[in-house]
Amino acid sequence: QVELMESGGDSVQAGGSLRLSCVAGANYAYTTGRYCMGWFRQAQGKGREGVAAITTNTGSTYYHDSVKGRFTITQDKAKNTIYLQMSNLKPEDTAMYYCATGRGVGSTNTCAGDVVYGQGTQVTVSS
Repeated sequence: QVELMESGGDSVQAGGSLRLSCVAGANYAYTTGRYCMGWFRQAQGKGREGVAAITTNTGSTYYHDSVKGRFTITQDKAKNTIYLQMSNLKPEDTAMYYCATGRGVGSTNTCAGDVVYGQGTQVTVSS
């Protein structure tokens, strides 16, 4: 089973920035055939939506339209870690953010295929 550990969630004011981190356990990618890591979020009372994804073998990145130009996903392969740099945060970005890994990128530009999620880290943006 893949282990994912998120960190970096916090409460900030609108216009602020945060960086989320996610470390994948040792049994990731090459032993499990998972080549996508990414972030999903779920606001209270709403469904989970994909925010950003990166293919770990090619470095290709994918973003939800609502975060393009504000969020950047990067990876440090040596550390099995991905980051989500979030800038110009808006109140509508408030949600629990989940790190995820899957076998590839699906039709919605998010990780898909036997997706495993972390426990989540809370991001709260006040106006």
